[in-house]
Amino acid sequence: MARVSQEHLDARRRQILDGAAVCFARGGFHATSMQDVLKEVDLSAGAVYRYFSGKDELIAAIVEEVLGQVRDGFEEAAHSSPPPPPDLLVASVLGRVLATKESVTVDGRPAFPRLVVQVWAETLRNDQLAAVLRDGYGAVRAAWGRIVEAYQDAGMMRSDVPPDDVARTMMAAAMGFIAQQALFGPAPSDILRDGLRALMSVRDVPDGDRGDTTGGSQLG
Repeated sequence: MARVSQEHLDARRRQILDGAAVCFARGGFHATSMQDVLKEVDLSAGAVYRYFSGKDELIAAIVEEVLGQVRDGFEEAAHSSPPPPPDLLVASVLGRVLATKESVTVDGRPAFPRLVVQVWAETLRNDQLAAVLRDGYGAVRAAWGRIVEAYQDAGMMRSDVPPDDVARTMMAAAMGFIAQQALFGPAPSDILRDGLRALMSVRDVPDGDRGDTTGGSQLG
């Protein structure tokens, strides 16, 4: 019997993961059966079960892959001296992840943002998936923490804010941007970049110059 190449095995695994992602994004985890996945990827049960034991393992593999891509992107930046500024960095990493998933669609729209929201919901009842997500996000937070420390060491960011506070805030911005795409449709990561850049441009002013911000607008 001829040996199956690693390239073929990797391509088949990719086919199964992408097909499962479409099914989960389209119908949710609970409404999707393994039979639905088999039909989507047009493979036999034996071919699919060679790679994955069932839905839970498929979901975990998808989550681990995506979080690994995000972590690697930020880890790479953490080794730069100094790292790119937050607006460029977040948009670049998120844009690359979205680009790798843009061919996986549901009803003509990218499936990835919808899938992410499905994953978040599933973690509320699936302890195993919650652990996978917790570990993945922990690794991303740690990478972001190192990036913030590099900003502070380079004098690019104030040093009196804990790095983990900044890490959680930047992750929240990226997660919120993905949620918006799931709810309202695709949007380029340039929007996130420009919005963060505008927020970063805000300058603090002395208290006496702030005016009354509690009573609505003041008319002359």
